[in-house]
Amino acid sequence: MNITSIPLFDLLKNARHVLIAGAGGGFDVFAGLPLYAALKNLGKQVHLANLSFSTLLPSAPGYLTPHLLEVTPDTPGNSHYFPERYLSQFLSNTYNTTVPVYAFYKTGVKPLHAAYHTLCTHLDIDAIILVDGGTDSLMRGDEPDLGTPMEDACSLAAVSMLEHIPHKVLTCLGFGVDTYHGVQHHYFLESMAALIKSGHYLGTFSCMKEMPEAQLYTQALDFVHQQMPDRPSIVHLSVQSALEGDFGDVHTTSRTAGSELYINPLMSLYFSFHLEGVANRLLYLDEFFKTTATAHEVMFMIDGFRSSIAKKIREKRYIPL
Repeated sequence: MNITSIPLFDLLKNARHVLIAGAGGGFDVFAGLPLYAALKNLGKQVHLANLSFSTLLPSAPGYLTPHLLEVTPDTPGNSHYFPERYLSQFLSNTYNTTVPVYAFYKTGVKPLHAAYHTLCTHLDIDAIILVDGGTDSLMRGDEPDLGTPMEDACSLAAVSMLEHIPHKVLTCLGFGVDTYHGVQHHYFLESMAALIKSGHYLGTFSCMKEMPEAQLYTQALDFVHQQMPDRPSIVHLSVQSALEGDFGDVHTTSRTAGSELYINPLMSLYFSFHLEGVANRLLYLDEFFKTTATAHEVMFMIDGFRSSIAKKIREKRYIPL
């Protein structure tokens, strides 16, 4: 390793089949699109998946497990909200071949792990990049606000249990966007420092609007937002604004009306970590958590943990800059 290298790409140098998966649901998989383009340009087979908030029809063709659907441009579903299908349409048109986006049901850890295992076997995956739109996936559980922890925690737990996959990474894009959900980024930096100290940090690098990989990302977002005008992504509109050089309280959707945003250049940075290091810091990740079957059970366990340490929840801390 030297100053001209990017540790994330060094780690994946010998990987052949890479799965990029959205950790927190919704539009998270879009945070992986610049990486998708970059790795494809390096000659790797790259696949996309997402923990889905879409209404996945039981009658749709393409199920690999009861909780895993291969979404293609023609997959039936709700036209008002189906980012996986619209992303598949965009990429299929861009690359002139069918590009599926695999959709995981919003479940507990046990069925999500089983679905990941099936997909990795099906695609012969030897590396996974879990992508988070935002940085709240680094909250360990005792912070004053965790953001939206349920989906991130499920994905981290499910992927960390894939012992046969040699390389597992968590990458975050969108530093600062979780302020909208009450997260204090002091605690993200604290977690990052702890991961540096434990040897689980894989570096930080910029995504710039002049890069073709970033242009694929913005074009995909524009296309999908045109198909779903009432449900744009707050996270990725913020990142897009940062890529364009916007700064401060800049709003591009009515969904953020009434709140104060802090669009800034740090939103376009990628932060990468060995996934096991992040998962092992989750204070509520135990054997019971790993056997949860439903999303309700996961939320119940996180809420129960928070109640059990109510007197130990740390105080709000802001970055003293």
